[in-house]
Amino acid sequence: MPEDKPLVGEYMVRNVQTVDPNMTVKQAIDQITRSEFHGFPVAENGYLLGFVTAKELLRFIDQPNAKIRNVMKKGTFCAIPSMTISDATRILFRYGLRNLPVIDEDRKLIGIISNLDIVRSQIEKSRPNKVMTVKSFLERQNGIKLKVVNKDIEVDRIIPTQKEVYMDELVGRQYELKRGMIEPLIVVERRNGYIVVDGHHRILAAKKMGMKTYKAIVLVPNDYDTKLGLEKTAERWGLRSLDDVNIIEGTKHPFMEVTTMLLPSEETDALTKKLIDRDVH
Repeated sequence: MPEDKPLVGEYMVRNVQTVDPNMTVKQAIDQITRSEFHGFPVAENGYLLGFVTAKELLRFIDQPNAKIRNVMKKGTFCAIPSMTISDATRILFRYGLRNLPVIDEDRKLIGIISNLDIVRSQIEKSRPNKVMTVKSFLERQNGIKLKVVNKDIEVDRIIPTQKEVYMDELVGRQYELKRGMIEPLIVVERRNGYIVVDGHHRILAAKKMGMKTYKAIVLVPNDYDTKLGLEKTAERWGLRSLDDVNIIEGTKHPFMEVTTMLLPSEETDALTKKLIDRDVH
């Protein structure tokens, strides 16, 4: 499989919440209201029958005791694990969908791919270009050669090069990790650990969640004795481990400052609290 063609099976969520066709309209509405989703696949004995959304249920708000089986549209758009992400994206975009159920060869429901999963795949796809840019820069700046290796590295061997991170962004990254968005770090291997080039919020979120290892794109130098500029910066700031990084509370990360500039402050505080509560529970 070419690296530039990720498949639905690699990014779909396998633990799918469904609606039983024998549920009433009221029961389905209650389930959607309690969830984070706008709709659910309808499945019976594991087989996909259709998809019901909040908008469709509103049409039957005056029939709260009607069975979903009798009011739902029969059938739905769907995908298979071997479909490419690009093809799934076309279906979602073309028909204005947020989710696409994934079925196996027996038409049994095995997963779901959403707009969020598509975004995740595109972020991960952009990684290689960023890595090569960083690699070229470090090679030129330090007069060394770097080899690229993908592996899991120990969180307690990571050496930061950033003095501060923002709590609001840290909470957001924790939520992303819980949802499966494991965006790799970019680090440089040293004798005493791994220097972070990109990913401080990510790795501190992982540490806060108790993760012992984390996926990383490791740049391995041909010369371990040449001290890197990043390394000198970390030493000057007294950064030896992730415990030395200061977490800023009460001030927004610049990214979140822009994102929430049209929202009242109490609403942004509530959003952060909501993410914290999701992380705790």
